[in-house]
Amino acid sequence: MTCKEHHSHMANASMEEFEALLNESFELETPTEGHVVKGRVLAIEAGQAIIDVGYKMEGRVDLKEFANPGETPDITVGDEVEVYLRAAENARGEAVISREMARREEAWDRLEKAYAEEKRVEGAIFNRVKGGFTVDLGGAVAFLPGSQVDVRPVRDAGPLMGLKQPFQILKMDRRRGNIVVSRRAILEESRAEQRAEVIGKLSEGDAVDGVVKNITEYGAFVDLGGVDGLLHVTDMAWRRVNHPSEILSIGETVKVQVIKINKETHRISLGMKQLMADPWDSVEQKYPLETVHTGRVTNITDYGAFVELEPGVEGLVHVSEMSWTKKNVHPGKIVSTSQEVEVMVLEIDSAKRRVSLGLKQTMRNPWEVFEENHPVGTQVEGEVKNITEFGLFIGLDEEIDGMVHLSDLTWEGRGEDVIGNYRKGDVVQAVVTEVDTDKERISLSVKALGGDPFAEAIDGVKRGAIITVNVTAIEDGGVEVEYEGMKSFIRRSDLARDRADQRPERFQVGDKIDVRVTNIDARSRRLGLSIKAREIAEEKEAVEQYGSSDSGASLGDILGAALKGGDN
Repeated sequence: MTCKEHHSHMANASMEEFEALLNESFELETPTEGHVVKGRVLAIEAGQAIIDVGYKMEGRVDLKEFANPGETPDITVGDEVEVYLRAAENARGEAVISREMARREEAWDRLEKAYAEEKRVEGAIFNRVKGGFTVDLGGAVAFLPGSQVDVRPVRDAGPLMGLKQPFQILKMDRRRGNIVVSRRAILEESRAEQRAEVIGKLSEGDAVDGVVKNITEYGAFVDLGGVDGLLHVTDMAWRRVNHPSEILSIGETVKVQVIKINKETHRISLGMKQLMADPWDSVEQKYPLETVHTGRVTNITDYGAFVELEPGVEGLVHVSEMSWTKKNVHPGKIVSTSQEVEVMVLEIDSAKRRVSLGLKQTMRNPWEVFEENHPVGTQVEGEVKNITEFGLFIGLDEEIDGMVHLSDLTWEGRGEDVIGNYRKGDVVQAVVTEVDTDKERISLSVKALGGDPFAEAIDGVKRGAIITVNVTAIEDGGVEVEYEGMKSFIRRSDLARDRADQRPERFQVGDKIDVRVTNIDARSRRLGLSIKAREIAEEKEAVEQYGSSDSGASLGDILGAALKGGDN
């Protein structure tokens, strides 16, 4: 190789090396677009910071990118800052840089680490969006759903805006740029810690002060200083409480007793009445059996009415003890809520905290009153209330009814034949025939109004007596006769002692004949009459008077003498 050739070769080699070195230096020193680079603030002008990112590259960033929402930018000339290089050169020959994007990249790295370690992150709510709020987590923007703002729904989120506070990351997706956070989770955690601390200091049976936070139909929630307890409506007072608002109001401070603490669920049951004397301790002394007291109707059910004797002591008046006369009526038709009533104590069961009361016992039994005022035989008047197949129901005093049985409607004929003559609402007169106070039954009779014609007709007539009757009809089987307006029938076999004379044709309508009374049947209202019995009796009497047939005298002689003696 000649010297000239050697020099030429060296020159080529140097050019290649220089280019290689130059390229290397460019590669080493020229920042790559799309990455975070370090820069120095050269100047601040017109709301922008001019930053030197090295290698004779400068870019501008709005000052607001150096500030958190609602804060002033904290930046001065000479500060070293990290920025995101979007492009090495724009049309004006400047680098296109962004502090915000640099912060975002930096924030995402930090947040992903916190998310993996389940650590809290700090941020500030800066805007309201559909369904919730946006939160700045120091460069990355996260979504805070409305339901995750607080434990209870928040009406005004104004005081929370721009406030630096901790959040819990629920989910994040760097590729999509999505982060969802919760403030509620933090509150619940601290609340749980607070609850555990407060509950740890409480014991069942403690009397503590609390503030009424909320009132529902079934009770009230009372804040015991960071933990709520439920005060059930039945534990507010010994008396019946229809709604907690009768006793409590929101914001009121009350003294309560801790009844129960559930260590697992941290639920606390509270009571107010437990701090007051139990009225049931003295019920048996204050309300002896069969004493009468005034009470107030508090509740009405299908089976009776509850009457308050004093706050905390209620008794039940069963529907069967409400009225003497209204049997199948709803209690609401007899008493009304809040009505003052007089009741009698019937039974006390302190173990079950039950008092049985009677309303009707404070009034006299209307059947007893009726019996006093209307003894048997008294005439009464009333309206036909009901007509049944076995008689009439007549309305009497005090809403009680008396019954006229079919058999008490008429002396003649059958009751079934005459009951059709009566209508509901008819005013009927009757006679009291029986009052049964135990069975609450009054028996009446319409037919007894004019007295008993049968009893009057046979007044003084006894069995065995001889009476004179009129023949009213001749029949094949015997003779129909009448005595004092009462009809009777003499059967053929009773018309004479001798069979030959037992012929109905021997008699005529209008004949008067003497007969012997063989039977008086008050139920069938019939007299048993017999000519044959009269003849036998007369014969017996004659034999006794004039000697027996054994003395030799004939029956005809004895009868002739008897009749002869009778004529005299």
